[in-house]
Amino acid sequence: MTALSNGPLPEKIDQVVDILLELRDHLRAEPPTDEVLTLLIPLVDEDDGIPMLLSDVLRASARAIATDADPYTGDVSSVVATLREAATEIMQWYSLHWEVRRLDQVIDDTPGATS
Repeated sequence: MTALSNGPLPEKIDQVVDILLELRDHLRAEPPTDEVLTLLIPLVDEDDGIPMLLSDVLRASARAIATDADPYTGDVSSVVATLREAATEIMQWYSLHWEVRRLDQVIDDTPGATS
């Protein structure tokens, strides 16, 4: 592996993963629905949520590997294709944005709803 150029440091990525692990553990404690939605809405945002960002990261990774890999073997081609396929699948998760927003609206509009 080579030294990283102007990109994020692995330590910062580790911090992001740690935050997601903390969020997972918190949600496993089953907090009230309104709290869950407050935490979930930005995560599944249709523009800047994790599905869209992860999809973009995987697609950009595939492009960078395809451009730089030498030699460009069948194994490299397979990894690039898998990254692109995963990026496409993950991008389809954008529908989570609408489902979570719909649930938030239903709860807000339901008199006497407990959350």
